[in-house]
Amino acid sequence: MDPGLGSPVPGRPLAPPAAAERELLAPRRRVRFAHASAGDVFAAGRVAAPQPLDREWAWGGSTGRGVRVCVIDSGVDPAHPAIGALAARYAAEPGSSAPDAAWDLVPDSLGDVAGHGTACAGIIKSLAPACELTSVRILGAKLRGSGEALTRALEWAVSERFALVNVSLSTRREQHKERLHDLADEAYFAGVTLVSAAHNSPVDSYPWRFPSVLSVGAHAVPDPEYLEANPAPPVDLFARGVDVEAPWTGGGTRRLSGNSFAAPHVTGLCARILARHPQFATAELRHVLTATADNLGRPG
Repeated sequence: MDPGLGSPVPGRPLAPPAAAERELLAPRRRVRFAHASAGDVFAAGRVAAPQPLDREWAWGGSTGRGVRVCVIDSGVDPAHPAIGALAARYAAEPGSSAPDAAWDLVPDSLGDVAGHGTACAGIIKSLAPACELTSVRILGAKLRGSGEALTRALEWAVSERFALVNVSLSTRREQHKERLHDLADEAYFAGVTLVSAAHNSPVDSYPWRFPSVLSVGAHAVPDPEYLEANPAPPVDLFARGVDVEAPWTGGGTRRLSGNSFAAPHVTGLCARILARHPQFATAELRHVLTATADNLGRPG
């Protein structure tokens, strides 16, 4: 399972696994990982909006209060000052030593074992500071995990009817594709919005490839609210994902790059929208984010 890629490991310099995925961090940097913004314009004629939508109506003044968000990742550091109190913390663990044993969710006593989840949670909180965060740890210290753990965590999150689920990771294993597809559809119809980071490499992985998911790639604009709609799916949206300063375990911060860190920007904005428009589901969120995107062309 791949954690949204471009994701750092504690004690090592930030580096993606292959030269083709490197991002240049010099001024006027050019992002080289896959599923990054090319700066294309999204045609206004593709958006059904008889009257223009604006961000003041969509999320102006909102802090995400009361919106329940689940972060499926490497855990979250509950002591980090940028995070604040968590609603709950769980970890996915195998139920027995049998290879096909079911995974259980148990109380998490470790917190974040890699830093990745704390970074994602901190980005969400920076945009929606009053949302209610729950952490489900499925990744280990080296950002490794299993498709079974991801599936179990998503099953639980959907059954708990979280408004938003941030998944800054994916699996390339085809044996999990069908079940994850069914879960993504189940979430969509249940009013649970899955926000998933696209892979940094040009490969198929899941769940971000499913159309019932809000899939996110990266752009290099430093504004955390700058958003682009993608005129050429499967990626839906581009959000800030290059040289992002985010919380890290131990109370500090790190500069991070990757689609992993673009997805929680979208999750945070969705939390703000839902606090003002609580009846919205995935379809409405996708429409509002597209209609208020910064790269939307002029009508006609």
